Amino acid sequence: MKTISGKVLSMLGWEMVGDFPGIKKSIVIFAPHTAHIDALYGKLGFSSLGIKYLFLSKKELFFFPMNLVMKKFGSMAVRGVEGKNAIYQVVDILNHTDELNVVISPEGRIYKVDDWNKGFYYMALKARVPIVVAFLDYKNKQMGVKGIIYDLDSYENVIRQINHMYKNVQGKNPENFVLAGRS
Repeated sequence: MKTISGKVLSMLGWEMVGDFPGIKKSIVIFAPHTAHIDALYGKLGFSSLGIKYLFLSKKELFFFPMNLVMKKFGSMAVRGVEGKNAIYQVVDILNHTDELNVVISPEGRIYKVDDWNKGFYYMALKARVPIVVAFLDYKNKQMGVKGIIYDLDSYENVIRQINHMYKNVQGKNPENFVLAGRS
């Protein structure tokens, strides 16, 4: 049975593909993130998967009254929050919960960036959780899970796998999506 979120996505012409198989804790990378609307589609998509999740969002979005919306949205402020290192904050949260999938857009911005923020990798490595590769493909109007990376021994190997999974995925503004390490 489809959730309300899943029904809304279908009405908007989107198809959910790929499974989120029984993973209780993970770092979920969500890309491409080239437009503000991606966050809404992501919220609908992750809600339709029926998993417990937390979005990491830039602190600039947490001003009154937007902070109330962001918290209701399932977001937590990161990047430049005084006295808090996002990597250790997320690791601590994951270490003190039985179930949580932390969603982050490693590009960090909706405009073209030279390279991705490596924080997602260090969060997963330090928390000893897999990286779930989630996507939003405007060309095919599909979103979901591309794959799961369990072996985090080498950042370069992880990036190769991620780039392979995202190579045919197109963002809303495709000119703004650069694969990791491919500037």
